[in-house]
Amino acid sequence: MSQTFYITTPIYYVNDVPHIGHAYTTVAADVLARYCRLTGRDVLFLTGLDEHGQKVQQAAAKSGVDPQAHCDRLAPQFQNLWKKLHISNDAFIRTTDARHKTIVQQKLQQLFDQKLIYRAAYTGWYCTFDERFWTEKDVVRQGSPQVEQWLCPDCKRPVERLSESNYFFKMGQYQDRLVAHIESHPDFVRPESRRNEVLGFLKTHPLGDLSISRPKSRLTWGIELPFDRDYVTYVWFDALVNYISGPDYLLPKPSLAHYWPANMHLVGKDILTTHAVYWSTMLMALEMPLPQTIFAHGWWTVNGEKMSKSRGNVVDPYAMVDEFGADAFRYFLLREVPFGHDGDFSQTALIGRINSDLANGLGNLLSRTLTMIERFAEGRIPERGTAQYERLEETIKGEAESRLLVSDQLLSSLHFKENLESLWWIIALCDQLIDEAQPWNLAKKPEARPKLNNVLNTLAKALRYLCVFIYPYMPQAAEEMKHQLGLMLNFSKPLLAGEFTWDGLLPGTPIAKGKSLFPRIETIVPKGGARVTDTQPPTPPTAQAGPAAAPVGSTTQITIEDFQKVQLRVAKVLTAERVPKSEKLIKLQVDLGTEQRQIVAGIGKKYAPEELIGRRIVIVANLKPAKLMGVESQGMVLAAGDAEVKELVCLMSDVDPGTKVK
Repeated sequence: MSQTFYITTPIYYVNDVPHIGHAYTTVAADVLARYCRLTGRDVLFLTGLDEHGQKVQQAAAKSGVDPQAHCDRLAPQFQNLWKKLHISNDAFIRTTDARHKTIVQQKLQQLFDQKLIYRAAYTGWYCTFDERFWTEKDVVRQGSPQVEQWLCPDCKRPVERLSESNYFFKMGQYQDRLVAHIESHPDFVRPESRRNEVLGFLKTHPLGDLSISRPKSRLTWGIELPFDRDYVTYVWFDALVNYISGPDYLLPKPSLAHYWPANMHLVGKDILTTHAVYWSTMLMALEMPLPQTIFAHGWWTVNGEKMSKSRGNVVDPYAMVDEFGADAFRYFLLREVPFGHDGDFSQTALIGRINSDLANGLGNLLSRTLTMIERFAEGRIPERGTAQYERLEETIKGEAESRLLVSDQLLSSLHFKENLESLWWIIALCDQLIDEAQPWNLAKKPEARPKLNNVLNTLAKALRYLCVFIYPYMPQAAEEMKHQLGLMLNFSKPLLAGEFTWDGLLPGTPIAKGKSLFPRIETIVPKGGARVTDTQPPTPPTAQAGPAAAPVGSTTQITIEDFQKVQLRVAKVLTAERVPKSEKLIKLQVDLGTEQRQIVAGIGKKYAPEELIGRRIVIVANLKPAKLMGVESQGMVLAAGDAEVKELVCLMSDVDPGTKVK
């Protein structure tokens, strides 16, 4: 494996408002960069802004400012977002940088001297939005013969017919060589569907030469051609050169020879052609190696609709981070859909992931484990009571120890979703260990102390592995886990390059249980409305007092109609915690299959919270909400007992949550 890893995002157009697509690409690149640093590789992560072109010139003129001032005003909208999302880029390039301009002109002059750039007259259809020419067969005709309109085949905006003299790069002569390279390098264009798409295009369409200039009479905001001052460079030629200009002037010393060829260009599928064809042929002409991989990911829709400003449904990453946190948003982007496929964003889906995977999954496992270490091991990681691992403990150990190999395999293929699923499998195994071993019962038996210590030791070691392997995805959560587990980890060091072993967690390490890692997002359903988030739980209707309880043995009878008014459902307990200042009340989060509920139950003298998790209980699902000691309860659990609870009504087998009890 190469000891360097050079990864790039596209340089984003400065006129755009940052949206979910920009965040998606950049977070994915950040995860790869962070992981490779953990494994000891020398990483260069480059992102930045494309600041030239006709759209910038027009927008600046409309605002009555100089184009450079316009770019300087807009650039922070991306730079600040990357800080909020905890992006760890090593360099940030702007195509208005003086050194970038110099390098672009050097490359242009090199190609001109090699007679690979020539001047010719040209007539074609020009799209201002895409800043590119289209041929007669490319454009889309719309309207009647009397009122015809010609549209760009890419953005579907009107194009104009232009005749002008321009400079052309001899791109066409590299067509066969490019096809041969793609066919002999299966990883060059990914995923496979995009590779087939590029090959299909190249094998059925003659690759013409590329116009790489614009006359100053039409566009002045660009990099001047070194061999003709009446022209500026085509914005895409300028932008693509950033991948080789950045390493040579943004780092402390020129580093292009050290990092090139790039390992990974991450792009959206809409700019695959410019990278796989334009950029590849430019590099061939410059006699430079091609990047190892160009990976084109899919697009995001919003609630099933295409994202657009006109629809008003553009997802604002700033708003998502402010409301849900950077780590939760990062996790959702890479967990929700396989990378490379199109995905659909909805706030409901995001909240569902936060509650099920982060709050009830990772966060709950950390909280349960640390609570038990506090109660049963005096707040320190216990030493194993016996050297022998039981079946489930051995499985957890094996799964954790295989993480490096599994993560290398999955992340090298950009299988972020699958990698996260493999980590959450460890969480599920840990929950199963708690449910089967029941540490709260072991703690009551002195002879069971060795087994109790084994369970707590296994859980703590599994959490240590999870802490390191979630770091690339959720760096803040990993730092908080590290603190609460009392770990001496430095994520800026190559932790996975040395001896990161299962037994690296020392017995006796003091824990520091703190805040909830991922608080649940509470939701309400207003009458006639959609479910919305509510950071301040609403005041529910006042609970109505029921009829006085009939004495035990009473023969008071009800009709079947009366009984059918009560909806009894199976519920699985997801989380459980004591209500502050109460000995009896425990707050439960339960799964009803189609929804989750919060229920407050007076069972705290009979049960410890941790022994309730995973049980399938029976609840009254249609009881009016009420508040108990200020905490909302959205149902009632069934239990046996008179004055005191003797036992919860539980099911003996794993009946699906939400199943009706009758």
